Amino acid sequence: MSDAGNARGKGESAYPLAGLKVLDFSRVLAGPFAGRMLSDLGADVVKVEPPDGDVTRQWGKVTAGLPGYYFQQNAGKRNISIDLRAPGARELVLQLARQADVLIENYRPDVMPRLGLGWDELSAANPRLVMLSISGFGQGGPESHRAAYAPIVHAESGLMERAQRRSGGQPRRDLPLSVADTNASLHGLVALLAAVVMRQRTGVGQHIDIAMIDATIATDDQLQYDLEASEATAPLPSDTWETGAGPILVSGDFRYIWRLVTSRLGVAEVSTPQMDLAAKIAARRAALGAFMQSLRTWDEVEAAFAKINVAWGEVRPAANVRAQPTLVHRRSIVEVDDRAGGTRPVTQSPYRWSSAKSGVKGPAPHRGEHNRDVLAEWLGLSDAQIEGLAEAGVVLADEAGR
Repeated sequence: MSDAGNARGKGESAYPLAGLKVLDFSRVLAGPFAGRMLSDLGADVVKVEPPDGDVTRQWGKVTAGLPGYYFQQNAGKRNISIDLRAPGARELVLQLARQADVLIENYRPDVMPRLGLGWDELSAANPRLVMLSISGFGQGGPESHRAAYAPIVHAESGLMERAQRRSGGQPRRDLPLSVADTNASLHGLVALLAAVVMRQRTGVGQHIDIAMIDATIATDDQLQYDLEASEATAPLPSDTWETGAGPILVSGDFRYIWRLVTSRLGVAEVSTPQMDLAAKIAARRAALGAFMQSLRTWDEVEAAFAKINVAWGEVRPAANVRAQPTLVHRRSIVEVDDRAGGTRPVTQSPYRWSSAKSGVKGPAPHRGEHNRDVLAEWLGLSDAQIEGLAEAGVVLADEAGR
């Protein structure tokens, strides 16, 4: 288990967001990631899951009925399952919203209003509520109706085309991570925390409209070159080299690296005045490649690059990232109760504090596991009232969550 513990228990006040109540209606990644970070910071995050469940319950290694992808994004949260179309469900959600500080959702923009749970209804129930809505193309625009997962935004925002162009025309494939989702999630997290601070001054909540496509281009440091057709002014791309210890990426212009290795590391100049530019570059790259191969251990690699003061990184398989020394030192991947008598790895939130605490609180919940606890704690409902909601089909639970 993480040393963060449970923020609802001992030492709760050490967590920056202790006491903040969050209703997380989101699914997949853009919303759940924001909710996971709020939970790690001490908030009581209650995932509100529909009867058919979050689609990520189908992704990843399954342990104790909990798939890995779902586990990663929902660790430490509590869970209630509500059929939003059942009679009485809307009223129950409004009751919960009256007690909440924050509500997160990432449905298409028309879904919550059609359920009678749009911003107008929710803010009328709780004027202090901060509502974060994340969608692919934002609220009220010409493409608001479009479904959008991260790959769609990667395509629309130019990331896929640029990746193909810079990789020398390799076939177009999506990026190997859902950066459009996580960018939107993190920008949404900044906005909702800013809204909470503003509420302290004004007493009034906010509806935050985050479009994944906005968040992606706002976080794209390379876009300016494309907007101004000025990629030729950008630094040359980093090179990957094979050393005797394994592959590394070297950050720096090849011309600069060559000057350093010849002046400080004893690599001989191999070009001649008679060579044309292409031949000169080829000769120098071959010589540098041979020098890289001569570095037989990681200690030799580190010593060489320390002499020339150039940044480098081991090209490490993702499956081996747990051995990365800094990640080991900072406990960036922690072992969490897998609910089957063992543990499973979960990436830790990256926040490190001088005198506060944060971190994953525990395992991910089963669907509907905390129906009784949350409805009793937040709303003061009796066992009989909660049982009545279950009999009416308003709240549901997986067998493992009962």
